[in-house]
Amino acid sequence: MPTANEQAPEVDGRSTRWDAHKAQRRLQVLDAALAVIEQHGPDIGVKQIADRVGVPRPVIYRHFQDRADLDEQIRAHVIGSLMAELAPTLRPDGTVTEAIRRAVDTYLGWIDRHPRLHAFLGAHTREATGGSRVVASTKTAIAVEAGKLFAAVLTRFGKDPDLAPSLAVGVVGFVDATVNRWLADKRRPLSSARLAEFLTVSIWSLMSGNLAALGVAIDPDQTVAELLDA
Repeated sequence: MPTANEQAPEVDGRSTRWDAHKAQRRLQVLDAALAVIEQHGPDIGVKQIADRVGVPRPVIYRHFQDRADLDEQIRAHVIGSLMAELAPTLRPDGTVTEAIRRAVDTYLGWIDRHPRLHAFLGAHTREATGGSRVVASTKTAIAVEAGKLFAAVLTRFGKDPDLAPSLAVGVVGFVDATVNRWLADKRRPLSSARLAEFLTVSIWSLMSGNLAALGVAIDPDQTVAELLDA
């Protein structure tokens, strides 16, 4: 901290303007990458992104460490698009069944509108040790939010909430694996509507079965608000 007789160091306005410019260009590159993926699929080249932005290819790498860093930042941008729609459903309202179905429909609806962006989230991540950290952290964040809800229900009924995180991780993992398997099956024997119904019933069964084992009986037609106030 500067003393009364000292002056705080001056901020170079040119540096601030340059930082803002870099942030703007970085966002422009990421927006362009998403547009290219939507048009051409997950296997895109840096030159395609550069052409979309209207800059030489080397300019792209001024804003990213390497191709792996660029891909990871693109994934983060894709997830931002998904979470803008999905996040509100993690604060559920309506009945228990309606809340589950709303989250499922939102997730599948986003994939239906952006199948190539979803494919990019898993593209090439197996080549890197541990896969994509941003994808893994997003799944964890979703599980944490679901776990808080499960813990609140258990606490309301005077039960130990320690099972809540495991239940939440199980639900998120089940949905992720099921949707990825469905997308990988080119025959697509299940329509998205049937898949949504299957996921809704399965999530409810997983939740209610585990809660029942702890002595907590819930009604699928009960509102979430009533459940938390029980």
